[in-house]
Amino acid sequence: MSSFFIEPENKFFLASLNADPLLQDLEIERIGVDPQSRTWTFVLKGRPKGSPELWDQLHTAIKQLHPGVADVRFQWTGRVEDVQPEELRQSEDEYLENAIKQVNGKPIDYSPPPAGGNGNGRGNGRNRSLVRSSIPGEPVPIAQLLEAEDNVVVCGEVVNLESRTTRTGKILVTFDLYDGTDTITCKAFLDEPVDLGLKKGQWVKVRGNLQFQTFDNELSIMTQGLALVDPPHSLEDNAEVKRVELHLHTKMSGLDGTIDVDQLLRLAASLGHDAVAITDHGVVQAFPEAHRARKKYKIKVIYGVEGYLIDDPASKTRPFHIVLLAKNRTGLKNLYRLISCSHLEFFYRVPRIPRALLQQYREGLIVGSACEAGEVFRAVLNQQPNALEVASFYDYLEIQPLQNNEFLIGTTHVRSRDDLIRINQQIIKLGERLGKPVVATGDVHFLRPEDAFVRTILLAGKGMGDTEYPAPLYYRTTEEMLKEFSYLGQEKAWEVVVENPRKIAGEVEELSPVPSGFYPPRLPNAEKELEEMTYAKAREIYGDPLPPVVQARLERELTAIIDHGYASLYLIAHKLVKKSLDDRYLVGSRGSVGSSLVATMCGITEVNPLPPHYVCPQCRWHEFFTAGEVGSGVDLPDRTCPECGTVVRKLGFDIPFEVFMGFHGDKVPDIDLNFSGEYQGQIHSYTEELFGKEHVYRAGTIGTLADKTAYGFIMKYLEQINQTRRNAEVNRLVSKLAGVRRTTGQHPGGMVVIPEGMEVYDFTPIQYPANDPASGTITTHFEYHALDDSLVKLDILGHDDPTMLRMLQDLTGVDVLAIPLNDPETMAIFSSTESLGITPEQLGTSVGTLGVPEFGTRFVRQMLEETMPKTFSDLIRISGLSHGTNVWTSNAQDLIKAGITDISEVIATRDDIMIYLMLKGVEASSAFRIMEQVRKGKGLTEADVELLKQYDVPQWYIDSCNKISYMFPKAHAVAYVMMAFRIAYFKVHYPLAFYAALFSLQTGDFDAQLVKGGEQAVRAELARIASKAFDATPKEKTMATLLEIVLEAMVRGVQFLPVDLYKSDAGVFRIEGSALRPPFASLQGVGASAAASIVQAREQGEFISVEDLRQRAGITKSVIEALRLHGCLEGLPETNQLTLF
Repeated sequence: MSSFFIEPENKFFLASLNADPLLQDLEIERIGVDPQSRTWTFVLKGRPKGSPELWDQLHTAIKQLHPGVADVRFQWTGRVEDVQPEELRQSEDEYLENAIKQVNGKPIDYSPPPAGGNGNGRGNGRNRSLVRSSIPGEPVPIAQLLEAEDNVVVCGEVVNLESRTTRTGKILVTFDLYDGTDTITCKAFLDEPVDLGLKKGQWVKVRGNLQFQTFDNELSIMTQGLALVDPPHSLEDNAEVKRVELHLHTKMSGLDGTIDVDQLLRLAASLGHDAVAITDHGVVQAFPEAHRARKKYKIKVIYGVEGYLIDDPASKTRPFHIVLLAKNRTGLKNLYRLISCSHLEFFYRVPRIPRALLQQYREGLIVGSACEAGEVFRAVLNQQPNALEVASFYDYLEIQPLQNNEFLIGTTHVRSRDDLIRINQQIIKLGERLGKPVVATGDVHFLRPEDAFVRTILLAGKGMGDTEYPAPLYYRTTEEMLKEFSYLGQEKAWEVVVENPRKIAGEVEELSPVPSGFYPPRLPNAEKELEEMTYAKAREIYGDPLPPVVQARLERELTAIIDHGYASLYLIAHKLVKKSLDDRYLVGSRGSVGSSLVATMCGITEVNPLPPHYVCPQCRWHEFFTAGEVGSGVDLPDRTCPECGTVVRKLGFDIPFEVFMGFHGDKVPDIDLNFSGEYQGQIHSYTEELFGKEHVYRAGTIGTLADKTAYGFIMKYLEQINQTRRNAEVNRLVSKLAGVRRTTGQHPGGMVVIPEGMEVYDFTPIQYPANDPASGTITTHFEYHALDDSLVKLDILGHDDPTMLRMLQDLTGVDVLAIPLNDPETMAIFSSTESLGITPEQLGTSVGTLGVPEFGTRFVRQMLEETMPKTFSDLIRISGLSHGTNVWTSNAQDLIKAGITDISEVIATRDDIMIYLMLKGVEASSAFRIMEQVRKGKGLTEADVELLKQYDVPQWYIDSCNKISYMFPKAHAVAYVMMAFRIAYFKVHYPLAFYAALFSLQTGDFDAQLVKGGEQAVRAELARIASKAFDATPKEKTMATLLEIVLEAMVRGVQFLPVDLYKSDAGVFRIEGSALRPPFASLQGVGASAAASIVQAREQGEFISVEDLRQRAGITKSVIEALRLHGCLEGLPETNQLTLF
């Protein structure tokens, strides 16, 4: 055990050791230090995550960084699991007293399996030591397991399941069981991988020893035997005719509902319910998921909302609740329009709907009176004489179980339950007098009674204190609901519970929240224009007639694009890129668009996906290499045309079109474009100009409770009520809370386009991100992925690389598109520092890629050192490897180290798999299918393995496929590397311009005062930050990265001049001879606004004093002091006054 703990200043230190995205937000709570054993224990916030390979890498990296450390361990606060020890060995003196106090309870009854079994996991041939046909003994409620004990029997549902291989080669299977009273972790060690039949949702009976695990810091069951059993008697609805729930809230009801839509529809369908309504508070963001689940469970979804009704938009009085149900397509569109207006025009604390607006767009809607916060209930409660008139506004009236409103007992008009009965009866009488149906609803916020605790935690998390006696707002069966309203008599109870809700449900048509089909914008003559543009460019490059490989590729692509209605999308992308290029801003492509030769010919991407080839720009002679002889056209040897002697072009990266639009060309093309960050606003405006502002909206996002936040909610509430829960139970509660909507936002560059002749309300409501009008942006109300199959989303992203290249082109006059991608001196910096004219010892790294996009991080530099790339194709592969998950680490890296293969043969991008298998002889459709499986982390089936072996695919390749979790598209990697190589070219050949552009983009992180001290000061600061190790702050880590580049520039002979009051720019580094002049904003304490003000003020003439500078520029005293400290104000008098003696 650790002798003492320290709290590091840099709680995100692990992210500096490994590029895995998981580590970016992983916080170190404390570090335990045992001086005697020289062991460091990192206690990490949250629950265990990440692969064992990742923790092995971190273990090694920390020991290398600090040789004095003998051992490194990792523990977790969420479920403290020590990653280092691989066996759960413990001795009696390690046992700690169990201080966990659990609330006693009775476990859910379960039905023992019928004699002989039913095939549910028993008698299935799994004759393993752990798996039994049955486990004798009565199970103990998990909540009663408070002390270590042998031969414990429990029974419950598997709610979490994990399996991993230990260092000793054993398989550790960990699963959490929930029995209705509590959750506990069960563990089992296996000598070899065995399918135990366990899966989430499976019920299992377990016998084992209940032991205190020091590494988990709580009791767990070491499994000795398990038997799969039938689940407990499931909830049934035995009524001959079933009810329909018309008032229900999902996880989209803003920290109020806890219902997962898929689980809801599964339950409703299992009960035999024909339909169910979804009526979240003020939003309809659960609709798309509900539609997907509806198709799965064959149940009608009634799409609605519980809105907030007001009479006077200027008033800030509390609104009434109201339920709106869409009866048909017209009603759904009107609902979307009302939701949009409530968010955009009438939002005050909640999205409000004016009564007059509702009347205007009431067609196709069914209007209900809602809950106790509705105006009908309030009119009756307050004994208003106009209650009949109030009720006449609604299409149906709503009553709810008495317990829902028991919180009113003790108020002015409600003294007992009898008063609540009276109110419901009066509402029924209003309905009878008006001839309007009265329906009984549950105002459902969670599925079953045992889920009330989850909602209580949620309400406490948003500051609602009245959570001690939560209302039973659960989903009820017909029998349960009839019992609730038995006081009305059998006939009337049947009418309000079953008959009337079913009548209303019967009026509602089957609807899709988003129209089925694809609705791209249509540009006039797009098909003809696209085809003509494509062939014209192809003939310009390759001549007429076209080479067969080009002709065949273009025909196949154009057929898919035009037949599926995507011609306008290509033409739109062409216009956007052309606009940017005309304004002298380069555009980079992302994703797989570079897989399309049509996109290349239209100028959407410069990535040429054809096989590597030569083509003569003069006579169009060509030669293609289709057998995989070379990785890219860039790597072909230079040569002249054998026909006319002209130096030929070298093109082609060998990327299959199927990666972009699917094997049958029917996948919606996703064209992502990287525009200059400083040009992004202009291209967004141009998009609105192309289609009209009312047809372009930013892609919306939905922010939900993440596991970490949900965990915080739970632990805070348990602390408030002075209770604890087992880690396994906390994890179960986290899974219940995760996914609850918190806020909304916007995609960084996604623009959704509505086609001509349709309105946005045909597809989705709209709103401000986070309901903030100051954002000036209107987004889709639905999360943008819900619209993927229906609307075009243009990904118009801002990126630094195009901005930097524009700056470099302006500084040097070099045409960036003319830079040779096979420049040997540039290629050399990816494996050495020789081209930079410095040694590794001077710089502390053996490669020269500091500051080069994609290749400048410590993680990628390490990859470069291990692979020593020699070709452009190698760089593409490194880019793919660095962006994949489980592609490099414990996969390609190990294969290269072991000498099994090299960088040119490992699987680096998803396209590699399809190309390699086709070259091996595997049929194209099978190669495509396998590529898709592997890139999604699904690995290979047994049939796939047999197929690959038939074509002599080596075992290492098969094993590598099975390790991969995610793969990068090759076209994306090519586009990134092309940008990076061009920037690297300037680093080698135009160092002053390179450093000026790079530092100008990072002015806010630059410290001109520190750099003024020269190389010695920079090295000293780097050493200081390095000495802090784990305690270095994120700002210091960023500073260290920048100072490494500053040091490199200094070693290469670049001088840094001081900031000058009259010579420095506001935010851009200026080149003066062989030196760089930092801008004002590079001084810590001088922001961009103050820097711009100084430059603007000096245009009026020289400053006569410090006082004059401060007044004319309008800058603060702190800015003045930063300038003074740097020496900018030397020789400048303090005031305007002249003193004579």
